[in-house]
Amino acid sequence: MPTEKLFGSKTRAKLLDLFFANTNKSFYVREITRLIEEQINSVRRELMNLEGIGVIRSETFDNKIYYAANMKHQFAHAFQEMFAPHKAAVAKTPEIKRQPSSSWDDYIRPVSRYLRAMVLFNRAPGQEGVDLLLIGDDKTKKLTRWAEVVEKKQGRPLNYVILERDDYLYRISVKDRFVMGVLEDAEVGELYDPEEIVKVGVVTE
Repeated sequence: MPTEKLFGSKTRAKLLDLFFANTNKSFYVREITRLIEEQINSVRRELMNLEGIGVIRSETFDNKIYYAANMKHQFAHAFQEMFAPHKAAVAKTPEIKRQPSSSWDDYIRPVSRYLRAMVLFNRAPGQEGVDLLLIGDDKTKKLTRWAEVVEKKQGRPLNYVILERDDYLYRISVKDRFVMGVLEDAEVGELYDPEEIVKVGVVTE
């Protein structure tokens, strides 16, 4: 049965699909209208309805209102299972491994004072995107130089990003699309996160 018949509105069904297939992302109104290809008035009306019953939530940033799935709603996981069953399965996984394999101990030790978290992604050959995310203090460029050490360990050039801890946490708080996209874009290969600040959307092996 088409989902628009189940939910009573084609726009409402498309919105639920957008939000619960992308639970770690937020969208502003004009962006939503482009993505689901519906009229702005219809989108605004259904956003108001969905927010009114608590299925989605909103926040204002940079003079724009961003909308996202409300994962605290009692039916949130049911919606996720309907619109993104593979992500729902990940969400039910009880634990994320936050310490890298022991082979990384000697590599991390020299920068342990500066490194707050590290995410190394598994990417297919030729797949574009960030390979390595480092969170910590790089004022002395120790993490920049250490990234080159990681490249040698991996035996290939890496596209890496270094963020200060406060900058990273702020970006997470406002659901910065770049950071959220990085964390959702590929499978995590190694994760060093003793403070549990990394909001990963996938589980390490």
